[in-house]
Amino acid sequence: MSAAGPDLQVVVFGLGQEEFALPVTEVREILDHRPAFRMPDAPGWLLGLTDVRGTSVPMVDLRVRLGLAPAEATLATRVLVVEVPLDGTAPLLLGLVVDRVLDVSSFGSEAVEASPDIGGRWRSEHLHAILRRGNGFIALIDLARIFAADHAAMRVADYPAAA
Repeated sequence: MSAAGPDLQVVVFGLGQEEFALPVTEVREILDHRPAFRMPDAPGWLLGLTDVRGTSVPMVDLRVRLGLAPAEATLATRVLVVEVPLDGTAPLLLGLVVDRVLDVSSFGSEAVEASPDIGGRWRSEHLHAILRRGNGFIALIDLARIFAADHAAMRVADYPAAA
């Protein structure tokens, strides 16, 4: 993110006690939580498939994918249907299971900071930036970096059809 330019609009969501954000341009819709059709031999963070308006969409437990412990779904659990931009291919459509969606917010350039590379809890290569809100911080995650290496594991055509 640059220090100049228009406000950044994001969807803010929570995982545990921490807050994260995605640009609104990557979020297609927000759905209530639903069970997924489990795919055999899928990684633990890949919950399975769900139907989104006639399209089979891989559902990802974002907590597990980011290294957090899994959590039971609650009434606040949501599925963010996102388009992940990947180099050289069509965007990857995913359903990200998050603990809760907090709001849609705009951040001016003064509230957007480069992600610090301090070797902390969140890998800096998974973040676009850090957003300042009040006395707290929101991590703006980079889905393309997080899922680039996992693209092959999420190709729906590689899993056997449901019986």
